[in-house]
Amino acid sequence: MNAFSSLSADHQRLQALVGAWRGEEEVAGADGGPAASEVLAEPQFGGLFVVQRYRQRRDGTVSFGSHSVFGFNQPNRLFTMHQFDSMGFVPASPATGTWNGDELVLERSSPRGSARVTYIFDNVDAYRMRLHFKPAGSDSWQDMVSGVYRRVSPSSINGF
Repeated sequence: MNAFSSLSADHQRLQALVGAWRGEEEVAGADGGPAASEVLAEPQFGGLFVVQRYRQRRDGTVSFGSHSVFGFNQPNRLFTMHQFDSMGFVPASPATGTWNGDELVLERSSPRGSARVTYIFDNVDAYRMRLHFKPAGSDSWQDMVSGVYRRVSPSSINGF
């Protein structure tokens, strides 16, 4: 019997995030450009949550890092992502969202504006991510980061 077979179908969907991944990213904006990333995501508490550690490098230096906890809020039927990152902003609430086919879309608002992250799973060994931001008072979403991530051996990711 699979260790995750007792999970709800919604909790099982979160397992798509689990694994060690390397990404090739494009950072938008005036200071934008190519970046490389490493992602390590592990199931916690029998798969009820997925904890993800992320590190982005630009020009050989770590430029951004985050620690995210993904879950499923059963009463509201929404997926959640609590994220803490190297920018230091403490979110007042998690990002929430739903799956649409092979896409997980999560949004969060704060006094600074709204953020939307989309994970598109091409297959079990590859996904794409897009992060958009809409500043407070604006009606337009701006590209922030987009990337393609491929599964790798956990031992090929160092320093986590």
